Amino acid sequence: MGVRDFVVRAAARRPRVLLVTTPGGTRVRLAAERELRCRGWAVASTPAGADLQLVAGPDCAASASELDRLWDDMPRPRVRLRVTAPDEVPSALDAGRARLGETERGRRPQGHSAHTDMPGDRPMAQLGEDRDGLTLDRLHVSLGPFLTDWPAGLVVRVVMQGDVIQRARLGEPYGTGPAGPFWSRPWSRASAGEPVPLAQATRRRAAAHLDSLGRLLSVAGWPAEAVTARRLRDDLLERAPANDLLPRTVRLSRRVGRSRTLYRLTRGIGPLTAADARAAGVSGPAARAGGDVPARYRQWLSDTVDAVDDLRRLDGDATPLDPVTRESPRGRWDSDRPPSAALAGLLPRLLEGTELAAARLLVASLDPDPDELPVRRPEVARG
Repeated sequence: MGVRDFVVRAAARRPRVLLVTTPGGTRVRLAAERELRCRGWAVASTPAGADLQLVAGPDCAASASELDRLWDDMPRPRVRLRVTAPDEVPSALDAGRARLGETERGRRPQGHSAHTDMPGDRPMAQLGEDRDGLTLDRLHVSLGPFLTDWPAGLVVRVVMQGDVIQRARLGEPYGTGPAGPFWSRPWSRASAGEPVPLAQATRRRAAAHLDSLGRLLSVAGWPAEAVTARRLRDDLLERAPANDLLPRTVRLSRRVGRSRTLYRLTRGIGPLTAADARAAGVSGPAARAGGDVPARYRQWLSDTVDAVDDLRRLDGDATPLDPVTRESPRGRWDSDRPPSAALAGLLPRLLEGTELAAARLLVASLDPDPDELPVRRPEVARG
């Protein structure tokens, strides 16, 4: 058996999956993460380390070129799949593994675009003066929309000199799916007059905090605790009894909140006072934390423990959600200016002057939900 055959068979047995979430694809992403974890399949952090690209969520025409770029960076053998509903995930993964096991590798999977970006098409660095007066290469880079452990659809355009971000601005958000934001859906429904049980909203808020925490822990290089947070998230969404969840949530809070290593890695990044947060229209955990990255992840932990504790009383209670007095996961719910709009608006100022690695941690600690961000509507052609 040749080296190529060995690689093909190894990939077919346990594929390395590049999970890409399109706007509106949160429910599918959650199902895919859970299924991959149950199967023990590795989630690749870069296209170069993947042989199966799983696109989770509805089709988004604006993202086609970005998806093709990721595809082009994947080595052969490779397979691309799209899943638009959570219950499609297991069969899609089975089909992807089967296709990786095929002997013919000369054909591209259906749906692949012929577009290929050559190295010459990449942006070239220009010279510029950095903050210390030195002349360094200046590179224009887009962060997002499909980085691993990055808010899906969020785009931040930065100018870098060395590994330091000199300038940053938000790109146009990629939009949301037809169902609207997943994490804040109980609040949008309640705002529209629909009765939503407070217990359901409390579970959703706690699960959202754990989802954000899992992303931050993964970026920080603590995958074991990221998995723990995501298991708790999934159990909350599956309506596991609060009495069973509370001890596990408290243990996670103690391990992560007291970790000296995580604190040293993240301290001093993205400081945001409570006053500055309120002045920027930010509410929720980021405003209450009033500090840097450790202050924000500790606020998530505290809020999650409180929410799970509340669930012991609320489960089975028909008390309706009041969307005005009860915060959504990222702050006070306002359909005209949802809380993620204010969080995303902070990013350019906080990112400037940070190193790229710190920038990833900063974004993860605020974790705006792009599905909440307003999208500019296409202009109507005038006849």
